[in-house]
Amino acid sequence: MAARRIPLLLSRSFTSSSPTLFSRGRDSSLCRAAAAAAASCGYSTASSAAAAAEDPITPPVKVDYTQLLINGQFVDSASGKTFPTLDPRTGDVITHVAEGEAEDVNRAVSAARKAFDEGPWPRMTAYERSKIILRFADLLERHNDEIAALETWDNGKPFEQSAQTEVPMTTRLFRYYAGWADKIQGLTAPADGPYHVQTLHEPIGVAGQIIPWNFPLLMFAWKVGPALACGNTIVLKTAEQTPLSALYVSKLLHEAGLPPGVLNIVSGYGPTAGAALASHMEVDKLAFTGSTTTGKIVLQLAAKSNLKPVTLELGGKSPFIVCEDADVDKAAELAHYALFFNQGQCCCAGSRTFVHESVYDQFVEKANALAMKRVVGDPFKGGIQQGPQIDSEQFEKILKYIRSGVDGGAKLETGGERLGAKGYYIKPTVFTGVKVLILISPASISPNILHTFNGENFV
Repeated sequence: MAARRIPLLLSRSFTSSSPTLFSRGRDSSLCRAAAAAAASCGYSTASSAAAAAEDPITPPVKVDYTQLLINGQFVDSASGKTFPTLDPRTGDVITHVAEGEAEDVNRAVSAARKAFDEGPWPRMTAYERSKIILRFADLLERHNDEIAALETWDNGKPFEQSAQTEVPMTTRLFRYYAGWADKIQGLTAPADGPYHVQTLHEPIGVAGQIIPWNFPLLMFAWKVGPALACGNTIVLKTAEQTPLSALYVSKLLHEAGLPPGVLNIVSGYGPTAGAALASHMEVDKLAFTGSTTTGKIVLQLAAKSNLKPVTLELGGKSPFIVCEDADVDKAAELAHYALFFNQGQCCCAGSRTFVHESVYDQFVEKANALAMKRVVGDPFKGGIQQGPQIDSEQFEKILKYIRSGVDGGAKLETGGERLGAKGYYIKPTVFTGVKVLILISPASISPNILHTFNGENFV
């Protein structure tokens, strides 16, 4: 699956230890403002604990879009309810966002259905669709740092990661899918007898899409890009933890010329808005990225309604294997990156490390050293390698996994506790001697915890 490629694509992107922020090769005013904020707070290349203890930097961006996007307009939810989206650096409220529920999903699907059945998007030439998507990509590039600041503020990932890699990757993905719009072709097949056999690819209709919180913009691009290129209309539910960047870029998409109703954004919770979308009879195709447990529910709801086709991209438990003849220095670096990238919040995080017993002690020593050197702190500060976990639920879950490891007899080599008194920061943690039945071993995701197994015959 495409998600498995993220760490490889990003592996050469974050090597700076500069104490200030920087942009993608240009002297951005936003980056200058962020750097000035960092300097005014007295930041330096201090230790991880000191970095987390500083007062948080004020993000250099303003939140302008907090309503639902339905039929090309930002509107309040039908109930008028809102929910808070939190700054994971502090746990404080960033803003309140409209809380979509079943009635709002109905409105959004109706708009998408009308746009598909009667609107210009599936009927315009593929070349015209591609031009609109390309204009959108240009706008993404122009607003790169504002979008990155929203992503970091709402999610907690380092600003350098957002600004230098993830937003540019989003831009590149939309340019890629714009190029596909006029290259989707059928074929003519040979047949026995006097028959003409031809296949024709057509847009499927209204696409329902549900994205997660760990890579909000990239998941937006992977779902929205191909659906638009093919001429579909969309209702997308954002993760309740990270609704802000999708709302912002959707406004840019309409500035690029997207007709009303083609893309609709509903922010809300899974049991209400997500369930309504998955079970909606007027949704023709569903795509979901998230946990395996929720994926099972989504599949059931889709099957029990109109048996709509479903694409699922779910969690996993990825092993990292270090063989007897491995370059141990390189293996330790790669294992460190495979786990701790994006605060360990990846579906493909390499959280189980199997090491051949002949190099086990050497590997553990190097893994510990890397974990202890990892710089954790305010993601708006330059040189930070790791920000906070996404929210209190994930924060407490990780601490529970750590306690289970200690209680189960695994050896806690480093980390294992909260960093600072505010926000959702956790020290990078390494366990050795993990037994298979300890909770951290079979858990589908145990972010920020590297646990190693020692064995001669492990493959």
